[in-house]
Amino acid sequence: MSRLQNSILLEHNQPGTKAPRHSLTLLDAIALIVGLVIGAGIFETPALVAANTGTFGGVMQVWLIGGVISFLGALCYAELATTYPHVGGNYYYLKRAFGQPIAVLFAWARMTVIQTGSIALLAFVFGDYASQLLSLGDYSPSVYAAIAIASLTGLNIIGLRQSNRLQTGLALSLILGLLLVILVGLAAAPTSTAATASPANPSSSWGLAMVFVLLSYGGWNEAAYISAEIQNPRRNIVRSLLWSIGIITGTYLLINLAYLQGLGIAGMAASRAVAADLLRQSLGEPGAIFVSLLVVVATLGSINATIFTGARTNFALGQDISPFRWLGRWQSQPSSPTIAYLLQGAIALALVGLGTFTRQGFETMVDYTAPIFWIFFLLSTLSLITLRIKEPDRIRAFEVPLYPIIPILFCVVCAYLFYSSLVYTGIGALVGVGVVLLGIPFARRTS
Repeated sequence: MSRLQNSILLEHNQPGTKAPRHSLTLLDAIALIVGLVIGAGIFETPALVAANTGTFGGVMQVWLIGGVISFLGALCYAELATTYPHVGGNYYYLKRAFGQPIAVLFAWARMTVIQTGSIALLAFVFGDYASQLLSLGDYSPSVYAAIAIASLTGLNIIGLRQSNRLQTGLALSLILGLLLVILVGLAAAPTSTAATASPANPSSSWGLAMVFVLLSYGGWNEAAYISAEIQNPRRNIVRSLLWSIGIITGTYLLINLAYLQGLGIAGMAASRAVAADLLRQSLGEPGAIFVSLLVVVATLGSINATIFTGARTNFALGQDISPFRWLGRWQSQPSSPTIAYLLQGAIALALVGLGTFTRQGFETMVDYTAPIFWIFFLLSTLSLITLRIKEPDRIRAFEVPLYPIIPILFCVVCAYLFYSSLVYTGIGALVGVGVVLLGIPFARRTS
């Protein structure tokens, strides 16, 4: 074990506390990140992007820019994760950079809003598409959402090996399914649809397009939470991030090219289910059913990966803060933070109830999570700059190239998306902010 890994273990594992094992391979990590990112977004946002850009070149350009921005962010997170490999991920970076109160407030936000809201959001998408295949009644999407959360939480509690096998299988199935969609679109005769579409609001269309694109790219930062469990973290964290971003960007560019080839820019912009319309046009109704199955697979993979990484912050919080000490227990057999999983599952199920009550589950969860996600993403990136200043002698296995230009650029992007998420979301955003404010008393107790 390296001097860096020894120092981390000495700093953060209390006497007698069971610690995570280095169980994840490079392939496991890539499957986890790809499964987190390539979820429901690529089946919903391309039509919105097309409507806001209006040209073939504009669509391809914003998706490429989204990949470049994600790559820049991945470079920042690669330095943080390899320098501070810790199961708490962002929680630990914020704690070292800005102190315990900010870190505790982040852990509270992640536990009650960011991660649990994302789980509920993905579960509603799963429920919507599963209900198209087999309806379970008036509340079918909510029933499917609850079943998915409960089942996958239970699977992760059973053990890491079972969860990893499912995640790898779902990620491979998703990529194969997307390849079929790409091949069908690229093989289609070029559409006769007009080559341009008029954006609804030209003054803000590109900004909105980038919001949708970066929503679809979101999730790669969760690699920070597996840094203490991946084999050879100083090497494999960087490799897993860069390989994953490359796979995701290539997949997104190809599938948008297929949509454009098969439907044209105007047809794409007018579609409410762009992948289903593409395959329905080429393969008939069986093609649309195939897409529904594909979205079910995609969302199951995203839900499973989000559940897996989310409980790690709760575990780290429990190790540091006495009111949450009961969360900081790690079961060695199986290797999992069981109590943290159970709490996360209960909160996610409560949010499914909230979405059911409002009858706008997906939209409510987007509003609920977006502003909180981006403000803490901004702070996490700022922690890289702060820790470079505070701890200049720290061993860094990987350093961001062109420092500090790349971190500053990524901070600007985060600030813009935080602003946009407040401007374009509804009352759900206020509820999310209110829930985070409830965590201030816990944060103040640590100051």
